[in-house]
Amino acid sequence: MEEQVYHTPALLPECMEGLAIKPDGIYVDCTFGGGGHSRAILDRLGPRGRLYGFDQDVDAMANRPDDPRFVFVHGNFRYLRNFMDYYGITTIDGILADLGVSFHHFDEATRGFSFRFEGDLDMRMNQQSKRSAATILNTATEEQLADVFYLYGELHNARKLARAIVKKRETEEIRQIGEFANLMRPFFPREKEKKELTKVFQALRIEVNDEMGALKELLSRCVELLSPDGRLVVLTYHSLEDRLVKNFIKAGNFEGKPEKDFFGNVLAPLVAVNSKVMVASDEEVERNPRSRSAKLRIAKLK
Repeated sequence: MEEQVYHTPALLPECMEGLAIKPDGIYVDCTFGGGGHSRAILDRLGPRGRLYGFDQDVDAMANRPDDPRFVFVHGNFRYLRNFMDYYGITTIDGILADLGVSFHHFDEATRGFSFRFEGDLDMRMNQQSKRSAATILNTATEEQLADVFYLYGELHNARKLARAIVKKRETEEIRQIGEFANLMRPFFPREKEKKELTKVFQALRIEVNDEMGALKELLSRCVELLSPDGRLVVLTYHSLEDRLVKNFIKAGNFEGKPEKDFFGNVLAPLVAVNSKVMVASDEEVERNPRSRSAKLRIAKLK
């Protein structure tokens, strides 16, 4: 499978510069996907360097490079510490997480990530998981559904959407992309329909895969594993993720409220390397339109 088809990595040179790669260092690509970032890291590693690439999606295994310095980890990056313990790794020189969904997932009709196609409401990154988008739509309470759409989709009519879903499933289960999209469409103005449906599907995807919970666990584990001069490089694609990363770097917690010691020093383990969030250039956006929403933050231990 060609990497260009599977995924085109955003801000690749900036990510590599942010990692400050040492030839004999140990690195982790938390979101292997098509392997674009991993191959760029391997290009900069010497024979003693090591790279661990995480991905919970079995489809990504086909993109593994044939390189003795690379280890593919079939698992969720939230279990970073567990897997590093398994491989006997106590410190990591650089951790990269590209939190964007691979093109492959949006463009593969059978995965159910996009309302552009007909198919089952799936959205599972880990296809061994039993909890799909259809499961949530047909079992969650009206209040739970409203919270999903409001918190993860930032949809102000979340309660109305939830009510419509609960009413619909009283007569039949919601299983197909098309029927769900058609159920949601009347709640949005025609000119904003595509944008709002994208938010609906984003919210469901985040809930299906517990993306916010996984990100929180990853950030907490990074602090435990980074070497004294190690780097954390995170690419986010929506405000919810970016806010979590920004707050954690700034304050050491996810609320963004700094705690201080007796002398007034902020008790945050990380410090930002780039004082201003980095975004894709106009030239990159023209080549890769999906990089438009990418935001890059780089941090290191204090």
